[in-house]
Amino acid sequence: MRPTRERSKFLDAETLQKIGSLDLIAREVVEGLRVGVHKSPLHGFSTEFVHHRQYAPGDNLRHIDWRVYGRTQRYYVKLYEAETNFDANLLLDASSSMRYGSGSVSKLEYAKYMIASLAYLIVHQHDSVGLGVFDSKLRRYLPPSGSPSIVHDIAHELEITQPEPRTDIADLLHQFALRLKRRGLVMLFSDLFDDIDKLVQGLEHLRFGGHNVAVFHILDPAELTFPFSGTCKFKGLEGVTELLTEPRRVQEAYLAELKKMIDRIRNACERAHVDYVLVDTSRPVDEVLSAYLISRSRGV
Repeated sequence: MRPTRERSKFLDAETLQKIGSLDLIAREVVEGLRVGVHKSPLHGFSTEFVHHRQYAPGDNLRHIDWRVYGRTQRYYVKLYEAETNFDANLLLDASSSMRYGSGSVSKLEYAKYMIASLAYLIVHQHDSVGLGVFDSKLRRYLPPSGSPSIVHDIAHELEITQPEPRTDIADLLHQFALRLKRRGLVMLFSDLFDDIDKLVQGLEHLRFGGHNVAVFHILDPAELTFPFSGTCKFKGLEGVTELLTEPRRVQEAYLAELKKMIDRIRNACERAHVDYVLVDTSRPVDEVLSAYLISRSRGV
């Protein structure tokens, strides 16, 4: 009897960087995912609405139809029938702010590792995956395909992607809401440095179209903790002027504003029934993905 191979550690981004090819990185990450006994943790995203029934204690609150409640003052849940497969569109923010990294791996590189890994996973569970790369506009788009070659095509597009000056996430989301004809899964990978109200409107547009949406809010550990000292010059990556200051004087205010921004986005996603994942790029990639996939498979 052959012994079971145990995963001794998660894969940090710097370790993955040494592997080189995104194809190989994706395979290594997916092989390391700890998703228990769930064979296809992403199945169940693509669903077709069937009918309503009255709410009963224990029903998932995510499925309450609030429009019906507004008309009838009664709680009804939507019942769905899972489709045999789904289309996933993975959207990468390639604006200049994504090139920031306090370590050897930038936010953009980390997002590429996540996308390549999910593309590999989705195709190998016999579903279709596509890629959209954007900044202030959609720069490149690979339509969803279930062919194994799409993983290589996505890896190639990711490898040649370089950051560009500005971002307009909301416009991109509206474009995709109009472009996508079949209900499916849309995953956004971004630091979300954009107008939050417009961002939320874009997410709601996708949800209104019946798509399942997940937002991976990618931030560097230095952005999350602001560990700077002495006198520092901060340079904006998307046209903002330079600022010379002593970080200790602004750290408290910065962290308070960051928390306010994260809370606004998280709460807006919760109201719109959009999955929200705050990603610290110092965490191992397979750990982040495992936690998310497990939460999805449990319906959390």
